[in-house]
Amino acid sequence: MILEHVQIYCPDHHFRSGRIRIRNDRIEELSLTEDMAGTAVEDEEILDGGGALAIPGMIDLHFHGCLGKDICDGSADALDVLSAFEASIGVTAIAPAMMTLGKEDLLRTLKRAAAFAGAQKRAAAENQMETAYSRQAALIGINMEGPFISPVKKGAQDERFILPCDAGLAAEFLRISKGLVKIIGLAPEEDGGKGRDTVLQYIREMKEKVHISLAHTNADYDTAKAAIDAGADHAVHLFNAMPAFHHRDPGVVGAVADSPQVMAELITDGIHVHPAMVRSAFRLLGAERIVLISDSVCGTGMPDGEYNLGGNSFRKAGRRCTMVRDGAIAGSVTPLPDGLRTAVLEMGIPLEDAILCATENPAKVLGVFGERGSLEAGKIADLVLLDPEDLALRQVILRGQPI
Repeated sequence: MILEHVQIYCPDHHFRSGRIRIRNDRIEELSLTEDMAGTAVEDEEILDGGGALAIPGMIDLHFHGCLGKDICDGSADALDVLSAFEASIGVTAIAPAMMTLGKEDLLRTLKRAAAFAGAQKRAAAENQMETAYSRQAALIGINMEGPFISPVKKGAQDERFILPCDAGLAAEFLRISKGLVKIIGLAPEEDGGKGRDTVLQYIREMKEKVHISLAHTNADYDTAKAAIDAGADHAVHLFNAMPAFHHRDPGVVGAVADSPQVMAELITDGIHVHPAMVRSAFRLLGAERIVLISDSVCGTGMPDGEYNLGGNSFRKAGRRCTMVRDGAIAGSVTPLPDGLRTAVLEMGIPLEDAILCATENPAKVLGVFGERGSLEAGKIADLVLLDPEDLALRQVILRGQPI
């Protein structure tokens, strides 16, 4: 198939007009208009992009659910619903986030996710394009937001199940998930009464196996920086569920800013982080260190009302959802593509930077950049066509097939 008349988001993060040749489920060739003089296309299916922006399929490495379903809700079809919905809106690969739940619930969910990811891989290997998989985002990771967090900054997490960091349990998460767990969060100040060195040793033990993330933490600058120096290299939703960024007490945000090896998630739904702080984050860290996430929950795509998140009720009203128990923000109901549009059209983030943060950066964090995250020959043909004026979705191409 030839995708013609598109503005291609090239690997150098600039748009150029051209066409894309797709063979089976892979990108075979990018041809820029300036280099196509005299070339012809014969005997191939043509898809006219009509001047659309062609970008890599987006990757959300932190979201919980949609359409009334959550990865942790125990339902057999939750991952089918999540992966189909995300693919339909242009998110072609996913790494859902786990809530703070009881150990057995966490392990049960991880086992189910590993089986689901395995089935997807087998379908792809056998080229079973007529199965449900053909319209599903690929499950390529799990983000363990809990249970090793701080009760002070628990947000929508259930305090009853919070645990101090435990290398043995973390290793069990990796084993049960068959390596699907890519990020494990922690609050480095929560040492279970055993002292900070215990936390730092945990990080040193685990950092070669999985990304260690600063998550739902009340750590001060020195504690966060010590965790980073020990090997933590990721931060869950920057600014949210962590101390405020203060000029005399810079906290986790300051430690992340001072550490170029750390990638930081950022929610751009217009609710979680003020547009001025989003712009500040891009200036402070640079686009190459930011990963746009949705943190979307099961109320996404649903009417206003009350829903359940990790065993607790929350209320959705427009773009805002809050816990019934205390009014705390309870995740987002804005999917990643809408968050990208908000970042660009309402917050003033350059389009090229926002795309980088929703495609290439998460692919690198999850270790799949060799296959995903950019439009290059040999990579999986996951593409999204956007209207150049309002960034509305025109078309999703999933593993080489329009859906």
